[in-house]
Amino acid sequence: MKTAPKLLLLILIQFLILLVTGCAYTGLGNSNLPILTGDELVMPYTKIGRIQITREVYGADYAITPDITEWGHNAIRNEADKMGADAVISAEVTGRTTSYNLFPSTEYRATGIAVKFK
Repeated sequence: MKTAPKLLLLILIQFLILLVTGCAYTGLGNSNLPILTGDELVMPYTKIGRIQITREVYGADYAITPDITEWGHNAIRNEADKMGADAVISAEVTGRTTSYNLFPSTEYRATGIAVKFK
C-alpha cells in the first residue's frame, strides 16, 4: 500500500508537466502554393474564400518552430490547397501573448485569401 501514494504523486507530476508545457500538433503538410503580394498579382483571379487559422497555446510551446511566420504560411497554404486554390494573397501572421494567473497564453493567428486564377 505504500506504492499507491508514490504512483499518485508520479501521475500528478506528469499532469502538471503536461499542463505547463501544453500539447501541440504541428503536422502540417507541404503545400507548394505561392503566397503573393499585391504587386505580384498580374493575372486575373477570383477569390475562393478567406482563411483564418487560430492556435492558442498555454504555457511554453516547444513543439512549434521558433519561426511563427513559417508556421502560419504553411498552415494557410495547406488550407488553401484543400480548397483547390492556385495561390494565397494578403497573408498575415500575428501573435499575441497574455497571462492567465501564472501561466502565459499565446494566440497565433494566420490569415489569407485563397484565389483561383482565370
